[in-house]
Amino acid sequence: MSRVIGLQDASTASESYAQDAAQYGAQSAEYGAESSSGLPFDELPGFIESHIADGSYIEFFGLNIPTDVVQFPSFELLGATIDLTPTRHLVFMLFAAFLCIGIFVPMAKAARQRDPEKAPSGFSNAMEAVILYFRDNVVRANIGHGADGYTPFILTIFFFILFMNLLGLTPFGITATANLSVTAVLAIIAFLATEISGFRALGPAGYAKTIFFIPPGLPGYMKPIMLVLLAPVEFLGKLTKPFALAIRLFANMMAGHTLVLAVMGLIFVYQSFYVAGASVLIASTIMILEVFVAFLQAFIFTMLTAVFIGLIRHAH
Repeated sequence: MSRVIGLQDASTASESYAQDAAQYGAQSAEYGAESSSGLPFDELPGFIESHIADGSYIEFFGLNIPTDVVQFPSFELLGATIDLTPTRHLVFMLFAAFLCIGIFVPMAKAARQRDPEKAPSGFSNAMEAVILYFRDNVVRANIGHGADGYTPFILTIFFFILFMNLLGLTPFGITATANLSVTAVLAIIAFLATEISGFRALGPAGYAKTIFFIPPGLPGYMKPIMLVLLAPVEFLGKLTKPFALAIRLFANMMAGHTLVLAVMGLIFVYQSFYVAGASVLIASTIMILEVFVAFLQAFIFTMLTAVFIGLIRHAH
């Protein structure tokens, strides 16, 4: 549901939103009680997509709240049209970012003012335990010498992804990490941090060896052959790491929400109290599992980022 909207087209945007809301309302009515025969089974994928895909509105208890009230002019970049008008995934990404700032900035100020000999209490104590665990068992264990400087970056990635995952379990049901564009950008950030760290640690010559690698002990005539064979492999290996990070996070978050919506959609298909009871029980069980998956996927993304940074800093 992407549109190129400029500031001069505000009236057109309002009409377009009204059309979107009317179309969504018509779909909801079709899916709801007005259809005595229930939701056709072949329309269940559309029901799921309407709740998972990005859009210009946020559905909450029957209300369609527009997100494109604030609009920005579009522009061209490398042949692509870039539109920065807010969508619901962007809104929840910003919400997750504000949660990170709202929780940890006051906590950091309190820690600086607190007596170093006095332990924190309550929520601050729990967060400090999490931070120390990541510093000791994720950052230092995988990056090695000079690892403490990467702790803020690693912790920011973890909590930002975690909050986006958990926000998708709220009644809004909007998970920004179920959007491949979001996970791809996170993976690119991790990739850039990894490569820049390697370049700074190894220098230009050492970094070049992470791509143009020749195993030691080879005879002279074998070195050009191995260089031609291994250089593409090493280069592709660099690209597959962020690709794996993006796809893993996206697929896991998308799959869980798709499964929940598919089970709940059966209520509208069969319109039976028995199916409704079974669907709610199954969906509730899956949601409990989704809480675990939300933490797990945030941890895996963070752990692998730390591993990749450590590997390139000590390459070959």
